[in-house]
Amino acid sequence: MYYITIRFFDYLIIVTMNRLSATQDSKVQDIKTEETIHKGERRIKLVFNYDSWLIGLIRKVPGCRWSQTMKCWHIPDNEESINAMLKIITESDAQAWFKQAPAIKRTEPERFGKADKVPGELHARHTENFIRWLKGQRYSAKTIQAYKDALLVFLRFYRDRSIETIDNNDIIRFNYEYIIKNKYSGSYQNQVINAVKLFFRITENKVITEDEIERPRRPKKLPDILAQSEIEDIIKKTINLKHRAMLSLIYACGLRRSELLNLELNSVDSKRNLLIIKDAKGSKDRLVPLPVSIIEMLRVYYKCYRPRHWLFEGGKAAEKYTESSIQQVFRQAVKRAGIKKNITLHTLRHCYATHLLENGTDLRFIQELLGHKSSKTTEIYTHVSAKSIERIKSPFENLKL
Repeated sequence: MYYITIRFFDYLIIVTMNRLSATQDSKVQDIKTEETIHKGERRIKLVFNYDSWLIGLIRKVPGCRWSQTMKCWHIPDNEESINAMLKIITESDAQAWFKQAPAIKRTEPERFGKADKVPGELHARHTENFIRWLKGQRYSAKTIQAYKDALLVFLRFYRDRSIETIDNNDIIRFNYEYIIKNKYSGSYQNQVINAVKLFFRITENKVITEDEIERPRRPKKLPDILAQSEIEDIIKKTINLKHRAMLSLIYACGLRRSELLNLELNSVDSKRNLLIIKDAKGSKDRLVPLPVSIIEMLRVYYKCYRPRHWLFEGGKAAEKYTESSIQQVFRQAVKRAGIKKNITLHTLRHCYATHLLENGTDLRFIQELLGHKSSKTTEIYTHVSAKSIERIKSPFENLKL
C-alpha cells in the first residue's frame, strides 16, 4: 500500500510515497519536476526512482510519454495535464491511506490545494476580459492558452491582492520569489512576463517598466542541419505514400508543422506551381513556390486517398491529421535512415532555409518564404550555411611548416 502527500504549487508537484509492508518498513520517494522544451513542445519532466505502481499511475495522464534521451517520464506543460495527474493520484487506492496517517503532515493544503487551480473572485472578471480581448484580436488558440496559463500562475501568486494595487515592484518580486527561486526555464520566464505585461496594458492601461525586471539572456543556439543526402534517405525510407508526401512537402516548402496540417485541398495551385499558406503564425498568408515533382506526388496521393477537405486527413474522413502522428512518422523515418543527430520535424524547415541560402537565394526572399516578421530571425541561417563557412580561409594555411 502507499500513502501519498501532494504539494501543488502552480506547475510544481511533489509526491512523497511511503510503501507500507507487513513489517511496516517504509520507502520514501520524491517526484522531482522540471519544465523543459522537448521536441518543440513545453513539457514537465517527472524524475523519480523506478516504481512500477507509480509508473502505472503516471501513464494514465493524457500525453504522458517516456523519453529515451532525457531518461524520464514527461507530461504536457498545461493545466489539463496537471489537473489529470492530481485527479488520478487522489482517486487511486493510495488516497484511502491519506486519512489513516495523521502523523504525516499535509503541506499547506489551503495554499496549494485542488481548489487553487483558478484565480480568486478578485481576478476572474479581469482574466475573462483579457481572454476575450485576445480572441477578438485573433490570437491563435495556442497563444491564448499559453498566455492564459502564464497569467494564472501570476494571479495565483497574488490571489489576495486586487489588480489595481499590483505594480512593477510586485512583478519584480514574483520574478525572483517564484520563477528564479524555482529555477524555471528562461523561455518560460519570458512567456510569463510577456503575458503579464500585455494583461496590465489591456485591462488596467498600466505600463510595466521592463528595464527593471530581470530577463534571461536569449540562448544563441544554432539549429542542427542535415545534408541533402540525409534528407533523401529520410524520404526514401518513408514507404507510406501519404507520409512521404507530408515530409516531402515540409522540406520542399519550408513549412511549419501546423502549416502543413492546416492545408486544404484548394491550397495547391497546380497551374501556377504555388502553395497557398493561409493564417499562418502571426495571422499571415504567404505564397511558396511548389516544385513540379511535388505536384506530381500530390496527384498520385490524391487518387489513392481522396481527401475531402484537408489536404492530409487522419483515420476518419474530413478530420485533420494530428500533430503527434506526423511527429511519430518523422521519428520512425529518421530511425530507419540511421541518422543519429538530435533533430525534430522542424529541422526540415531549417534545412530548407539553409539549403536555399547555400544555393545563392537572397536572404530577403528566404525571409518572405519562411514568413518571418523580422529579418533578424532569418539571419541565423547565415551562421549555419556550410558553404559560407567553407569559403573562409584559416590563417593556419599561411604558416610555412
